[in-house]
Amino acid sequence: MIDQTGKAEPVSLSFSARVKGQIEENLPKAKHCRMAMLGAILSSVGEFGMDPYKIEVFSENSSLIHVTAELLESVFNIKPVTALDAVILDDSTQAKSVLRDLGFLTGSRQDKVLDPFMPDLMLKKPCCRRAYISGAFLASGSINDPTKNYHIEFLQEEERGAIRLQQFLKDYGIESRILERTRPSRKKGEKTVFVLYLKDGEQIVDVLAVMKANQALMELENVRIVKDVRNKVNRQVNCETANLNRVVSSSVRQVNDIRYLASKGVLTRLSPELKQMAEVRLSHENMALKDLGVLMDPPVSKSGVYHRLKKLSEIAENLRLEGKVKEDG
Repeated sequence: MIDQTGKAEPVSLSFSARVKGQIEENLPKAKHCRMAMLGAILSSVGEFGMDPYKIEVFSENSSLIHVTAELLESVFNIKPVTALDAVILDDSTQAKSVLRDLGFLTGSRQDKVLDPFMPDLMLKKPCCRRAYISGAFLASGSINDPTKNYHIEFLQEEERGAIRLQQFLKDYGIESRILERTRPSRKKGEKTVFVLYLKDGEQIVDVLAVMKANQALMELENVRIVKDVRNKVNRQVNCETANLNRVVSSSVRQVNDIRYLASKGVLTRLSPELKQMAEVRLSHENMALKDLGVLMDPPVSKSGVYHRLKKLSEIAENLRLEGKVKEDG
């Protein structure tokens, strides 16, 4: 966008884009971890050819394009063709070498069958699994703005890819779920993908920690703290409001009962204690029981006030029932 001075305004990145940017800034150092990350990216969004061999990654996510190109160059010393939204390795010999080293080619000579899924043997180390999770999120993951709701997800072309990620997250004590979703295909029509997702704020914080998206982690934690405080305040206000409503309701009922007794000429026949209690309540309709007790002579405890008012209400209720019986008779 252009502001009134003619200068371009900075574009505000989504929370999801910021997380991916932080993954890009914290790429693993070890070669085997970089291979794991590249394997996750290609398993998630890679497109392949075998005759001749070819690897393509298409995405509007600039972080994914940059990381894919950097991993190919740093691990395999290969510089692919890159564009704003694509990484293309169309040199058949180089593409075959990458696919073979990632374990994507099987068969007796490792050149017959393309299976874009890294063997478990290459992902035994915890550091490689961490890199794999980060690569999968970078390729096909998203996370909602935490100020709105808590949700993070990873899209996988195959169910086994989602199950693998689910197990890797479980190794960190993170529980997730998988569902199927239909989405438009890049080529034509629709396709079914498998979505691994989490909605628990604390668990999402743990996922960000695994991916070393530390700034996003702190941002999410701050949001969680604010939400937690706000929820506690709301619960307290609701509780106090409910208590106040109960007090007001009780006060109204007590005053009505006492006035009913007065209308029937019963107050003068009550014991001195109950008569005084009735007079004090009528004079202070909205006062709390404890404060009413202080006004009594001699002072009465909150429990004593409660029992006296309860007795007055019982007398009024019995009197109403007697009147109803006479009317019915």
